[in-house]
Amino acid sequence: MRAKDISELLNEPACAHDKKEKSGCAKSTPGATDGGCAFDGAQIALLPIADVAHIVHGPIACAGSSWDNRGTRSSGAQLYRIGMTTDLSEQDVITGRGEKRLFHSIGQAVKSHSPAAVFVYNTCVPALIGDDMDAVCKAASKQFNIAVVPVDAAGFYGTKNLGNRIAGEAMVKYVIGTREPDPLPAQSQRDGIRVHDVNLIGEYNIAGEFWHVLPLLDELGIRVLCTLSGDARFREVQSMHAAEVNMMVCSKAMLNVARKLQERFGTPWFEGSFYGITDTSQALRDFARLIGDDDLSARTEGLIQREEAKIRLALEPWRARLEDKRVLLYTGGVKSWSVISALQDLGMKVVATGTKKSTEEDKARIRELMGDEVKMLDEGNPRALLRTVDEYRADILIAGGRNMYTALKARIPFLDINQEREFGYAGYDGMLELVRQLCLTLESPVWEAVRRPEPWVQSNATAIALNVASA
Repeated sequence: MRAKDISELLNEPACAHDKKEKSGCAKSTPGATDGGCAFDGAQIALLPIADVAHIVHGPIACAGSSWDNRGTRSSGAQLYRIGMTTDLSEQDVITGRGEKRLFHSIGQAVKSHSPAAVFVYNTCVPALIGDDMDAVCKAASKQFNIAVVPVDAAGFYGTKNLGNRIAGEAMVKYVIGTREPDPLPAQSQRDGIRVHDVNLIGEYNIAGEFWHVLPLLDELGIRVLCTLSGDARFREVQSMHAAEVNMMVCSKAMLNVARKLQERFGTPWFEGSFYGITDTSQALRDFARLIGDDDLSARTEGLIQREEAKIRLALEPWRARLEDKRVLLYTGGVKSWSVISALQDLGMKVVATGTKKSTEEDKARIRELMGDEVKMLDEGNPRALLRTVDEYRADILIAGGRNMYTALKARIPFLDINQEREFGYAGYDGMLELVRQLCLTLESPVWEAVRRPEPWVQSNATAIALNVASA
């Protein structure tokens, strides 16, 4: 990828933090600065497309542990769970066999798995030795009569976020607009409800949580052409250009996709969240507002009124157990503000939140929800987290899995909110799951047990007291 292309992706025009009045983003630094490299970000963004063969062109270590990556769920195809790599060795590099190896790997994937398409991810080694991945993919596509998409996101290009955007760029350049959507089912036409097509960008269906939301959209006559990329299929990505509205679920991931679809096809977009009662209702209203169908707007308000009444009644027995509990939320991106809204719907108080991966727009939403004096954590090393827990008297730490051991060693209740989690919290029904997990975590008898003085300390204290008394 050319330096000019990388610069354009880093300086995304639609990002609030790239406007002139803002201070700008931190410079892109490859590696562990944000928990990954550009390759990692690109693969994370596209791997949930379930019927595609995902081939990593590079040494086997780059493929990592692909099985069940990120906890994303598929309603059908499982091909995305198979890790594929060209497994480049030193001999391949020395003798220049990388391109030939890639070509044969594509052929093997097509023959063994009959995928809907093949995605090839570039890594540092072939990028450094100059393998022409684009040419190989083009030749393989012609030879095997299948779409072969190059995703040029070598790790040294930059951060995981840059990789997300490179992945989105590849979809816009090679995939989106190459197929029209499937025709509507006959039943939809007989019901007399006009069906509207939409896309969700940056929705990964972690723990299957989007399935909590999909029935609501179906009831309203909103057809999701594609979720890029949770539970997606290649043919759905191809038809994204036909949507009437796009919803950005994670603004820092693939904002360039929403912007370019608006530029090329005139598709309006908005940023929203399905975490919490308030934000779920607002997202449904935003769809109806941008579509501009009065009948849809009326039916949306009716559905919101019904679902909010139902979920508030179901949450009532739980609220007293969570009311005024203090939360330290350490995550980033859209979750840095959307989860705050969900917790406030439960009567909890978020005392501080992490903003390492948040845009300026995310931070503005946090201030809107929590006030200008809110504590924002840009760095989340263990010492800073524990100091914040102590200073703000937090009852629970809600963060990603890497912070679990920090919390447990400090004897603080911990709930995983990131991609490794096993439970889905989106939509109205997701609120019930969230409240269950919060109560199970906070009320676990283990906390009383581990916070008691050790038995030998108690024994020594008793012995000292007896000696003092006898004296």
